[in-house]
Amino acid sequence: MIPIPVASTTPHNRIGPVTDPSAARPSAALFRQDLCARPASLLSGAGVGESIGAVDVGGVCQAAHMAEPSMHTHHALDYVELAVSDFSSAKAFYGSTFGWTFNDYGPGPAYVGIRGVGTPEVVEVGGFRLHGEVAPDGPLVLLYSSNLDSSVQAVRDAGGEVIIEPYDFPGGRRFHFRDPSGNELGVWSAH
Repeated sequence: MIPIPVASTTPHNRIGPVTDPSAARPSAALFRQDLCARPASLLSGAGVGESIGAVDVGGVCQAAHMAEPSMHTHHALDYVELAVSDFSSAKAFYGSTFGWTFNDYGPGPAYVGIRGVGTPEVVEVGGFRLHGEVAPDGPLVLLYSSNLDSSVQAVRDAGGEVIIEPYDFPGGRRFHFRDPSGNELGVWSAH
């Protein structure tokens, strides 16, 4: 982890100070440039992996990275952003159901990064972007589970809706659920 010095208390992104994150939102990538309320220029050349900004970890602003360059595969799925209607409920649902942890970016927050499970706390595999209405039938994201039945129960316990009960397919079993924002995801497990 790379400590980033405090240089400013005004949130910035590439287009200037962030005053109202709901007004004409720039892309999530621009919001990620303002991590820990530091100008993005402090984060250039941070070193390991592709820097996407910085994260407040235990009161120290740290450079955040998508992953080591060697962990990326040309044209492979690399980072998934889910549209959510409320950051707090999305974090509560995915945190309690799957044990996910998060990085909050900007005021409000303006964006939430999903930390990779079993990776250093600054490596992200996806994020939540705030969207007033989540459209159903988008791309289907599949998660892996080593215990599918306990994952089904965890989804239900956290307030998710199992919309396709577990079924067998060649190579394993899977089910589909809707999160509190209305996103449909699947979970699969090997036989």
